[in-house]
Amino acid sequence: MSFKIKIDINADVGEGMGNEALLIPYLSSCNIACGGHAGNMETMRRVVKLAKNHRVKIGAHPSFPDKENFGRVFMEISNDDLYQSLKSQIKNLLKIVEDEGLELHHIKPHGALYNLAAKDKNTADIIVNVISDFSKKIKLYAPPNSIISKVAKAQNIEVVFEGFADRNYNEDLSLVSRQKNDALITKKEAFLEHVLKMVLERKVKCVNGVEVELNIDTICIHGDTENAHEILLYLHENLMANNIQIK
Repeated sequence: MSFKIKIDINADVGEGMGNEALLIPYLSSCNIACGGHAGNMETMRRVVKLAKNHRVKIGAHPSFPDKENFGRVFMEISNDDLYQSLKSQIKNLLKIVEDEGLELHHIKPHGALYNLAAKDKNTADIIVNVISDFSKKIKLYAPPNSIISKVAKAQNIEVVFEGFADRNYNEDLSLVSRQKNDALITKKEAFLEHVLKMVLERKVKCVNGVEVELNIDTICIHGDTENAHEILLYLHENLMANNIQIK
């Protein structure tokens, strides 16, 4: 079958849900929690092996060092402490990846860190400096038009622009706060409609009904979303039916 469009599908994994064996066969890349908000050496090793078996690209998913709040709350932390924490988190995953004879494909910040780096240059600089210290061959997964994407490009780091399959957007392309009832998309039909608009039309229908341009290279499904496996399977089947290849 000849596909007209290709899209990367990624998911945040290794976060304690235990559903990686169900998700990874339907992904093309994954973001592995590396101890900041969730995960440890054992979970990292298990998920890396799963990804290797299914030829899924491996990314690091570092966070504010805050397991208590699952990395979803802004954390007061010095620049140096954040830098050292991120470097340590990624280093731990990288060792496991290299032990398996693989390469780290990308880095995607998690939760509050991801959202902050999208708009705060200081935070963006710290994350990009950490990536540069490892290798400029490692890609960054980031929101379109974000501060961190611009900082990374200025440092010759390749940026993979990300959209979210299971999250609603505000008109300024920020994600609707998880504190609000309409933050998450959980019905598979709405999920598919949301994704098809992003992939086929390069647009997103925002929570207020306005459609905004959104050019993305990868789509994320959160591994801790309720019925994530069911939704991912439904999405996988219907993308193929719409001549879209997951790659």
